[in-house]
Amino acid sequence: MENIFSVKDKVVLVTGGSRGIGEMIATGFVAHGAKVYITSRKASVCDQVAQTLTKRGPGQCISLPADLQSLDEIKRLVAELSKREDHLDVLVNNAGATWNESFETYPDDAFTKIIKLDVQRVFSLIQACFPLLTTKSSIENPSRVINIGSVNGEGIVSNEVYAYTAAKAGLHHLTRHLAGKLGHKGVTFNNVAPGAFPSKMMEETLEKVGDLIKATTPLGRIGSPEDIAGTCIYLASRAGQFTNGSTIAVDGGSSWHGERLPTPKL
Repeated sequence: MENIFSVKDKVVLVTGGSRGIGEMIATGFVAHGAKVYITSRKASVCDQVAQTLTKRGPGQCISLPADLQSLDEIKRLVAELSKREDHLDVLVNNAGATWNESFETYPDDAFTKIIKLDVQRVFSLIQACFPLLTTKSSIENPSRVINIGSVNGEGIVSNEVYAYTAAKAGLHHLTRHLAGKLGHKGVTFNNVAPGAFPSKMMEETLEKVGDLIKATTPLGRIGSPEDIAGTCIYLASRAGQFTNGSTIAVDGGSSWHGERLPTPKL
């Protein structure tokens, strides 16, 4: 039981890993000795975060910038990763987007973009990474796919983020489908559904109603980097080896306390 939560020397890919929740997750894995690849659209930011995390150690962080809206970019990303690694232990699908606008004016192109990035391209990346995920995996020691959903995908919300809630609900169900269909291949699939965390996506909301969010969260605070990273480390470690097809809400219990609060338009 001594190393039941160890992720030391695991090879991990975190999408959207240069900021917000993705950076929190990458930081946690590196701090526990994993070799972490992070990807995001902005190469300079991705490079800087990778350098910073590697300096902190004891693990390593490598930058592999890519625009995950593009299928060609996904193929290029996986080809680059395959040049460096012969397997992948953990894939964390964190990259995503949202849009907040009234029903009457909600733009069609925004809906398409969010569904594409938050659901379709997650599926595309899992497909592309599957040979790496199954190279060294087994039923006894499976590789892990961790999809970062949202508590907004688990229930009705008052804010007008129609595409985002639809996408996250779809992602949660896609994950369950993959878990049931592909678990026998030696890969587990799980969702993590965060609530309020100090990310860029939540920045405006926290500035306006941060105190109210804390007051309506049963645990009385917003999430910390350790909260989200720890959940992913659990799923990636021996401790989470038999967890498959689950959605874990990391929200301090806010899902069960009143109305959800508005998400800012990006």
